[in-house]
Amino acid sequence: MRERHASQGARRAREFEAFVAGAAGRLLHAATLLTAEPRNANPRARRLLTLALAHTYASWDRLRGEDPYDCARQQLAVRFARAAWHQYGSFGRLRFRPSADTVLARLAPQERLILVLRLYEGVAEEQTAALLGLPTERVRAICARAMATLLHPPRGPAPTRVEVAPS
Repeated sequence: MRERHASQGARRAREFEAFVAGAAGRLLHAATLLTAEPRNANPRARRLLTLALAHTYASWDRLRGEDPYDCARQQLAVRFARAAWHQYGSFGRLRFRPSADTVLARLAPQERLILVLRLYEGVAEEQTAALLGLPTERVRAICARAMATLLHPPRGPAPTRVEVAPS
C-alpha cells in the first residue's frame, strides 16, 4: 500500500514538474503584467505565481481531465483580485502607481486583470465575467476603458499617490 502511494506521489510530482516547465514562463509573464512590475524586478508577481502553483499542485489529483493551466491562471486572477481588494479596499475604483513605471501601472487593478485575461491570455468575455462575478457587459466596458487609457494616455507622468477614480 505504501509503495502504491509512493509511486502515485512520484507520478504526480513528475506530471506537475512537466507542467511547470512548460507553463511557468507564460504564467510568470501574466503575473508580471498584473502587478505592473518590470520583468527583471518582479517579487510580487513571483509570489503570486508561487501561491497559484501551490494551489494547483494541491488540486492536481482533483483536476481529472481539466486543464491545469486554466486552474493556475484562475488562481492568479483570484489571488491578484483578493490582494488588490485587501490592500486598497476597493478593487475597481482605486488607481495607484506601483513602484514600476510601466504603461500598465496607469490602470486600476481591475482594469489590468481584465486586460491581461482578455488580451494576453485570450479568455472569452463570458469566462472572464464568470471568474470575476461581473456581468459580461461590465467586463466589455472595463476592457474598452482600459484600452482607451493605454492607447490615449493622459499627459504627464503616472500618478504617484493613491487617488479615487470617478465611478
